[in-house]
Amino acid sequence: MCLAVPGRVAGTFERDGTPMAHVDFGGVLKEVCLAYLPDIRVGDYAIVHVGFALQRLDEESALSTLRLFEEIGALDEEFGDAWTRAEADVPKEAAS
Repeated sequence: MCLAVPGRVAGTFERDGTPMAHVDFGGVLKEVCLAYLPDIRVGDYAIVHVGFALQRLDEESALSTLRLFEEIGALDEEFGDAWTRAEADVPKEAAS
C-alpha cells in the first residue's frame, strides 16, 4: 500500500539546495522533500506521498486521519517492517 499520510514537521534542513524535513508520522520519523511546500514550518502538518510533502493540513484534520489510519492498521502497513510482516504471513508448513 502506498498512502498519502499526514505528518508533523519535526525539523527542516537543506540537502544539495533542496528544502527537506524530518517528518513525524505518529512516532516514525522520515526524511521528506519540501520542494512543493518550501515555506512550511516546524510543527506544521502536511500530507506526504512517496517522500514529498504535497499539501499543508490543519492539526485537527491530520490527527483525525492518523487515528483512522491507526485503527485500520494502515500506519503499520505503511511504516512497519515489511520483512517481519512477510514472515508472519508465511504458513508454518511452508516455512519449514
